[in-house]
Amino acid sequence: MIKGLEHTALSVSDIDRSVAFYCENFQMTVDRSMECGADTLLGKVTGMKGCVARIVHLRKGSAMLELFEYKFPEGRDIPGDFKQADHGFTHLGFSSDDVRADYRTLLGRGVRFISEPVEFRPSVWVVYFYGPDGEVCELRQS
Repeated sequence: MIKGLEHTALSVSDIDRSVAFYCENFQMTVDRSMECGADTLLGKVTGMKGCVARIVHLRKGSAMLELFEYKFPEGRDIPGDFKQADHGFTHLGFSSDDVRADYRTLLGRGVRFISEPVEFRPSVWVVYFYGPDGEVCELRQS
């Protein structure tokens, strides 16, 4: 029996930059860090024989964000014309006690936002922003 959603993973261009971004801005902590060489089972699992990657597991409460920086093969950037309506991954969601205050804090740290916070429905505030590789993230207060 499937028990639930266990984690979300991102392929990133610079794992140290992404770890710093998510740890500094969202108080996530490094749970595990590993190197997977060409002779590991990662290639079999991913279908990319001989792949090489650094992997870091970040934790916040019971949630885990798994970051991959592939050394081989090299990944591609998110297309510049990517929009939320495109199929596949659309965003990471973070909960907040005060979206408007967190928005001001993150804005002051140079985080790029898509808009200002919006009251999506009564007492539910939402704002989207960009992570280090252009991945879209959401802050939500309800």
